[in-house]
Amino acid sequence: MAEITLDNIAHCYLTTPKKESDYALRLIDNIWEDGGAYALLGPSGCGKTTLLNIISGLLTPSKGRVLFDGKDVTALPPEKRNIAQVFQFPVLYDTMTVFNNLAFPLKNRGFNKEDINKRVLDVAEILDLTDCLNKKAAGLSADAKQKISLGRGLVRKDVAAILFDEPLTVIDPQLKWQLRGKLKEVHEQLKLTFIYVTHDQMEALTFADKVIVMYEGAIVQIGTPQELFENPSHKFVGYFIGSPGMNFLPCTLNGNKAMINNIGIELDDRTAALGEKSTGTLELGIRPLYLEVHPEEVENSFPTQVKSIEDLGSYKIITADLSGNTLRAILPEGKDIFSENAWLRFPKSWIRLFANDRLLTHQG
Repeated sequence: MAEITLDNIAHCYLTTPKKESDYALRLIDNIWEDGGAYALLGPSGCGKTTLLNIISGLLTPSKGRVLFDGKDVTALPPEKRNIAQVFQFPVLYDTMTVFNNLAFPLKNRGFNKEDINKRVLDVAEILDLTDCLNKKAAGLSADAKQKISLGRGLVRKDVAAILFDEPLTVIDPQLKWQLRGKLKEVHEQLKLTFIYVTHDQMEALTFADKVIVMYEGAIVQIGTPQELFENPSHKFVGYFIGSPGMNFLPCTLNGNKAMINNIGIELDDRTAALGEKSTGTLELGIRPLYLEVHPEEVENSFPTQVKSIEDLGSYKIITADLSGNTLRAILPEGKDIFSENAWLRFPKSWIRLFANDRLLTHQG
C-alpha cells in the first residue's frame, strides 16, 4: 500500500506545446491517502487514463513528479512500482486454470509452493472463485474473468496500489452491481489503495470514498459523493453529477433576490452576501431533486409551463419553462401534475450561486 503524491504533474503529447490547451493534463498537485478508494470520473478525453498511466509508470509526465510514500518513482517502470492494473478487457492466460492464473505472479517472483498455495486459496475465497480453481479461464463468464484479473493483483501482498481502467465496461448490467459490490467488499477487507477510472457516475459514486472529477485535463473537485452532489465546486461537476444534472439560471442580484429576468428568487442572507462580493458572471444553481413543483400556487412560488413529464416508475422528471429558461425537477412517487400549468418553488437552503463557473463559498 502507498500514499500517492502528484507533485505539480502536467503532460503534453506534443513535442513543443504552445498554449495551455495543448496539455492533456494541466498542473495536478495533490496527495491520495494510503488505503483510500478513489474514482477518477469524467467524460472521454478529459485526461483520466493519461493520469492513471502516469501513476502506473506506463507514461512519464512532461512536468512534475510522482511519489509513492515520499519516494520519487517518476522515472521507474511499472514493474518497479509494485502496482497492479486491471484493464477494461481481462488480461488472462485462457489455457491455464484459474489457480495457475492467480499463482502466476507469485511463481515469477520465486515464491515457494506452500506460500503460493496458501495465498491463492486466500484470494480465491475473498473473490468467490474457490469452486472454479481447477477450471480453464477460457470457459468462464466475463465477470469471473475480471475477478481473476483482480485476483492477480491481490495475490501479491507487497502491492502499492491497484489501478482499474474502466473494468466493468464489458460486464452485463446486472453483474456490474455484483462485481462493484465485491470490489467495495475487498477494499474494506484489505484496505489497499484503489484508483478506479470510469466515465460512469454511478460506478464512481457507489465505489469510491472520494471521487476525483476531471474536466479538460484538470481536476475540478475531489470530494465524497455527498459533497459533489450538494456543493459542486465547479459548474461542470453540477451538471455532470446527478441525473438529470443541476439546473443553472443566469441571474443578477437585487438585494437578497436573484433576478431571473423579471422574476426575483429570494436567497438566504449568506448566499446573497456571497453574490454581492463577486465580480463574476452569476448563475443560480439548484438540483432537480430540491426544486419543488406544485399543482397550485404556494408561498414564494412562480408560475411555470410544463413542457414534458417522464415517468421513471419510482419518480417523474418534469421539464418546465421559467421565464425562457428550461428547468428540470424530480417529482417524488405519489405526487403528480395534471396540467401544463404548475408552480415552482426554490428552497433557500438548496440554492447555490456560481460566478464564472465556480461555486461561491464562505472560507473557514
